Amino acid sequence: MEKQIDTIFVDLGDTFRVIRADEAYITAAKTRIAELLGVTSDPVAFYREVIEPRYDLYRQWALTFYCEAPEKVLWTRWLAYDFPKDRVEAAAAELTYEYRKTKGERVVTDGGIETIKELYARGYTLGIVSDLVGVHEVDEWLDKDGLRPYFKTVQQSSICLIRKPHPAIYYYALEETGSDPARTCYVGDNLNRDIVGAKAAGLGMTVGVRYPGKKPQTVTEENKPDFFISHFSQLLDLFPPLK
Repeated sequence: MEKQIDTIFVDLGDTFRVIRADEAYITAAKTRIAELLGVTSDPVAFYREVIEPRYDLYRQWALTFYCEAPEKVLWTRWLAYDFPKDRVEAAAAELTYEYRKTKGERVVTDGGIETIKELYARGYTLGIVSDLVGVHEVDEWLDKDGLRPYFKTVQQSSICLIRKPHPAIYYYALEETGSDPARTCYVGDNLNRDIVGAKAAGLGMTVGVRYPGKKPQTVTEENKPDFFISHFSQLLDLFPPLK
């Protein structure tokens, strides 16, 4: 490896964590959203006809302004603005948690845990920089999988309210780890957000994830990473033990 890297930040969705389809799991989440809002009609139809279109509008706003709305704002302004505000605000955290589950169960990608532990053992400073809604899911998952000790920083757009490719979310991670941007690598699957944002923040290296079966993305001079990997464990080929 030509560039001297000692810090590695990783994306979560479709990079370190992937979605496992489970219709019962997904339907249960949609049903719980309806229950929390007091909806008595078909919960699956309600999600499809009301929540999904409203989330599409929210996502357009979020991507335009590189911003993630706080949970209460997400639901009272965008997703359930025509329901009693007090009820929605009280349930906002759980509503967001269940909304995430409507996309499927999220699990660490094959070989992910072993790779992170080995990179840590090799002396690398590790961190997470991720766009997602909700403030409780990641903490719960890190504790459940026993991964918290390996990450020196965990930056979530749902907490800092800034989305990639805005460089500020990377700066927060760099500040918390005390890392030199030039010696930091970012690993992510979305070229136009993950890679462009990392470059804008001055990170010294980028790695794009191309898992089999995923829709190919157009590679440009702006979003082209230094390397591509098709399996998370291939990071071990790029990052030998630090001396």
